Amino acid sequence: MSSLKRILNKFDIKPFTFNPPLLLALLLFFLIILGTLLLKLPFSTERPISWTDAFFFSTSASTVTGLAPFDMNETFTLFGEIVLMVLIQVGGIGVMSFAVFFIILLGKRISMKQRQLMQEALNQPSIGGVIRLVLWLFGFSISIELVGCVFLAARFVPEFGWIKGLYYSLFHAISAFNQAGFTMFPDSLGSYVGDPIINLTITLLITLGGIGFSVLADLWSSRRFSDLALHSKVMLVGTLIIDTVAISAIFLIECSNPHTLGPLPLGDKILAAWFQGISPRTAGFSTVDTGELSHATLLLSMALMFIGGGSTSTSGGIKLSTFILIVAEVIAFLKGKKEVVLMKRTISQQIIARAMAITFISVFVVFLALLLLSLTEDLPFLDLTHEVVSAFGTAGASTGVTSHLTDFGKFVIICVMFFGKIGPLTLAFSFARRSPANIRYPDGEIYTG
Repeated sequence: MSSLKRILNKFDIKPFTFNPPLLLALLLFFLIILGTLLLKLPFSTERPISWTDAFFFSTSASTVTGLAPFDMNETFTLFGEIVLMVLIQVGGIGVMSFAVFFIILLGKRISMKQRQLMQEALNQPSIGGVIRLVLWLFGFSISIELVGCVFLAARFVPEFGWIKGLYYSLFHAISAFNQAGFTMFPDSLGSYVGDPIINLTITLLITLGGIGFSVLADLWSSRRFSDLALHSKVMLVGTLIIDTVAISAIFLIECSNPHTLGPLPLGDKILAAWFQGISPRTAGFSTVDTGELSHATLLLSMALMFIGGGSTSTSGGIKLSTFILIVAEVIAFLKGKKEVVLMKRTISQQIIARAMAITFISVFVVFLALLLLSLTEDLPFLDLTHEVVSAFGTAGASTGVTSHLTDFGKFVIICVMFFGKIGPLTLAFSFARRSPANIRYPDGEIYTG
């Protein structure tokens, strides 16, 4: 044992220590590998698919992204579709959440390390109450998905019959709540652009799944807006503002576009703008042809996808709360204030620094992925940019270039989807060595701007 320690010290190799971020990343990776193996089984597909495509689909489902190199409904059998649906459910709620849930069902004790993992997975400030939050998360998620399934069945059952209609309803309810964006239709939800039941149900599921489980739990236990935690208030107000701006902007931009909203009646135009304003930030469903959207709308959609949904939600992106903190920091700087104040609460500089780090790492990853794709893919730059941002935000919206990517291009998108699901700081903390700052150096000055 002593000789082993001397070898480790000689090569500066540290013994394995419990690392929640790294373990969470590995759990997601193992889920993707398991999904890949299942999707490659002969009875999972109508025709043979490559290992690359199986890996791509498994990653897209496990990270609840929704990007697909070909139409899943024409390729996968019922078993393959069920595999994708399970990957979406487990990936959306979280691998560790499922593990803890089954441990509880078996009557086993939850260890301290498992509680630490749940704290990291749910981004909670303390370890207290995480198990209770997991149980609430499961109950709420399943209940909302079943309610959504009932509403969707009112539309799908008359069209497809009881068995197929209920199956389609359940699949789309799970896909929408977990922000996956997978559909059974080749045109996403384009056939239902004017259907109020489909539009309102899907967007409500998207909003509930993307706002964050901690916010939903806070709403459940609080009777008044003033009783909510600061994070919940910021998320609710921020979601209302960003959705209103996005819906209004898309309606104005696309209203005269002959390939999207132009030919639709006024009521359908409003529904389509409503859907396109809410969906891109987290889910990736579409009721119009994304490839026909104007450049201005695509640019706006990329901004929405990059921002993403709420912390501890099933969505990706830098998160809406991070974006709000950065905006608040810029406003405070322009006003000459030393502190950021939101809703009469001072935000610590550590949280602001965290938001800045998340954004910087995310921009760097998107830039690096886009650089690699620009070197290897002979595709329009705007389409490539949209694809990369969509993968990072685990949104799944595509202009149709996914099927034209090379194997290398697909691998780049796979890495971006994985990064978008894990999160920049989680992945960074997986390999970073944390050391206390015991030394403070003299202040220095660097000129900026």
